[in-house]
Amino acid sequence: MYLCTFASPCPRRIFFLFQPTPLDCSGHRAYTSGVDKLSKKPIIGILGGIGSGKSTVTGEFVKLGCKAIDADRIVREFFEQEPIKKQIAASFGDGILDSAGKIDRKKLADIVFSDGNKLSLLNSIIHPLVLARAEELIARYKDEPAVKAIVLDMPLLVEVGWEKLCDKLVFVDCNPKIRAERAKKAGVFSKNQLKIRENFQISLDKKKNITDNTIDNNSDFLALVRQVANVFTEIMSN
Repeated sequence: MYLCTFASPCPRRIFFLFQPTPLDCSGHRAYTSGVDKLSKKPIIGILGGIGSGKSTVTGEFVKLGCKAIDADRIVREFFEQEPIKKQIAASFGDGILDSAGKIDRKKLADIVFSDGNKLSLLNSIIHPLVLARAEELIARYKDEPAVKAIVLDMPLLVEVGWEKLCDKLVFVDCNPKIRAERAKKAGVFSKNQLKIRENFQISLDKKKNITDNTIDNNSDFLALVRQVANVFTEIMSN
């Protein structure tokens, strides 16, 4: 299970660590978070559907000198911590633990996606931790001279209001059929399960409409690499 499965049926119920920032009079994002503008390094937010290739795109940005903040990885790290495991088991039952006492992400997903209230409960446990850790990493990377830009690979970037923290938003566009095939091949979930999870998120059309750049991931890998390089050059030149 990935963080993209932990969407809220009502985004406004998500706990924010900072006040979402408004647009300034020119229509650009106005920054107010404690991690904002510690340097001129751009923050790039990656948007797209499940299985669209967001992590692949993020990896290419990393090769170009960026640092990535992977929300899914942060969730996995927290799931390994004993206090968090106990809190989640207490909230959803010991049945979500496997034989080794670790959280079975698939079992947990089956529970929360059958009940919106349980999904919101899980979000209330996980989201504050993930956002706090992400803010720490942004502040750290802003202070590292070798880092050219910071990439946010956060499936719920828009749902938690963090698109307002980004200087640029990049949408990874991919055919639904291809995305479903990738998810199935990876053993993540079926086409129907993918649709259920995305129903708990803000629509892809709305996300695409707020982005600055779009990367087409319907062809070969080399085409994607070239697109990422072009987008990065454009971002860094502005």
